[in-house]
Amino acid sequence: MLVDVMDDEHCYRAMAGRDGRFDGAFVTAVTSTKIYCRPSCPAMTPKREHMRFYATPAAAQEAGFRACKRCRPDAAPGSPDWDVRADLVARTVRLIGDGVVEREGVSGLARRLGYSPRQLHRLVFAELGTGPLRLALAHRVQNARALLETTDLPVSDVAWAAGFGSIRQFNDRVREVYAMSPTELRRKTTRAGRGGPVHAHGAIPVRLAYRPPLDLTGLLAFLCRRAVPGVEAYDGTTYSRALRLPHGMGVVSIPAGAAKLSRPPSGKAVRPQSVDCELRLDDVRDFATAVSRVRRLLDLDADPVAVHAALRDDRVLSSSVEANPGQRVPGAVDGTEMAVRAIVGQQVSVVGARALLGRLADQLGEPLGQPTGSVTRSFPSAEALAAADPSSFPLPARRSQALRSLASAIVEERIAIDPGTDRDETEAGLLSLSGIGPWTASYVRMRALGDPDVFLPSDLGVKTALATVGEPVDPDTWKPWRSYATFHLWGTLPIESSPKETSKL
Repeated sequence: MLVDVMDDEHCYRAMAGRDGRFDGAFVTAVTSTKIYCRPSCPAMTPKREHMRFYATPAAAQEAGFRACKRCRPDAAPGSPDWDVRADLVARTVRLIGDGVVEREGVSGLARRLGYSPRQLHRLVFAELGTGPLRLALAHRVQNARALLETTDLPVSDVAWAAGFGSIRQFNDRVREVYAMSPTELRRKTTRAGRGGPVHAHGAIPVRLAYRPPLDLTGLLAFLCRRAVPGVEAYDGTTYSRALRLPHGMGVVSIPAGAAKLSRPPSGKAVRPQSVDCELRLDDVRDFATAVSRVRRLLDLDADPVAVHAALRDDRVLSSSVEANPGQRVPGAVDGTEMAVRAIVGQQVSVVGARALLGRLADQLGEPLGQPTGSVTRSFPSAEALAAADPSSFPLPARRSQALRSLASAIVEERIAIDPGTDRDETEAGLLSLSGIGPWTASYVRMRALGDPDVFLPSDLGVKTALATVGEPVDPDTWKPWRSYATFHLWGTLPIESSPKETSKL
């Protein structure tokens, strides 16, 4: 990980070298100017005695610093630590990114995590130098800026859409962070020529920052091969899919050429890179949640340099790692959906599973209010699956009952599959259900819960790839990146001859 052993001196050296790999891992603040930046900011390097380092923009803001107008530190990719770690603070940050505080407040966030609000604040503040509310406020300001720059929503509507409780709070926070009013910030963006705003009820352009390299072509190819008819589509140039969001439905569209594959950075300054996509939302209040879920789908907060460094010298994986340093582990926009796909995909081909899932979506999915091309409906919700007659599912009886059991457990809150869930508890809960075995539970953990260290020893594709080695292999040497190692192993198999078990949905 980038910041395993980072102290202030390491941070200063990274900042002095303008090392873009550390953007999002921490921010740098200058006491003489009261401005905080990302490590790769091209501004003149300040003297060491004037520097302070913070784990998050929220902590820098709480200390009285405002965001640099040049490098836009609030738009950097998220810290890879929050994806790798499974502790309370990481789970808290992931839930805040998903918009839980805006929907349920800090008390709801604490309840989900099993703590009192006071306990949660104390534990998060001890590590990050700021509490959950301040983290959420920083998240709101960042989303407000994106909406000001990309839509023509009235400023008052942007405030509500970003999650602020009052116009005054919105104005004060934007001025505090950017030293400009919301109107001035929008006017400056328009003058800078960063693209004219579009109406929020149409397509909202979004730029999603990432750490290079990124093999977006391979990532979208994986998703397109598994696209569920009606829920997902690929028209030859763009991958689109439906999103079930807290206040309504949405559709994200990602052009296949939205990002280029680049080689691992060498330690020098790296030009910020982003994936360009479009969102269509029934309710613009879902903007932040939609962005967070698309980022997880594309694994954009990953640290590919750390993965590359850990796996490049492995005798089994080295050729694949060198050939594809931008490998990501595709995530999920909805935990229930991923669990259903894993169950349905057992012992069938990709083509067969797509057909079954398409029939299930046609039967129980909710029609979209704003269809986009052939994306016309959502994936079935847990509530719809729990209420349906299992005998009506287009599946064998045992798998139909497994789906019903899963949906009921989720509706009754006996199992949670979301960014803030405890991974061990969720996996154990899945294994307790009839019809769900170790492979399925681990696959859900890998993709729906974003665990970077999942290995699937019983998978036929993994077995086939390892059989070519001709000698014993210890997967523990790939920790903590065994999920990436698994995808590299699958990548060595020809698509047309891959075993069915490597093609789970």
